[in-house]
Amino acid sequence: MYNVMLITLLIVTTLMIIIILFQKTDGNSSVLGSSGSSGMFSARGTANLLTRITSVLATIFLSLCVLMMWHSAHYSAKPKKLFEQTSEKAQQKTNDQTKK
Repeated sequence: MYNVMLITLLIVTTLMIIIILFQKTDGNSSVLGSSGSSGMFSARGTANLLTRITSVLATIFLSLCVLMMWHSAHYSAKPKKLFEQTSEKAQQKTNDQTKK
């Protein structure tokens, strides 16, 4: 489940970057894409559409981040204390030495 969310997050992030680069800047020229008005939409319609798509992608992005944080907090292994880790290693060494 975590891997599916991670792949989806990567796809949403990539799409968000592309959509943001297509949006027009203050100088009325987009970073990517054509600046002509012969497209399917007018300049204002395209700007509104790209803004809405960016808002939806940003919402999905933030939701996925929160879900991944919740998932990792509830389903990850509990971290062991340093003392428990060293005592387990020491016990394993003594078991290995006694077997020889």
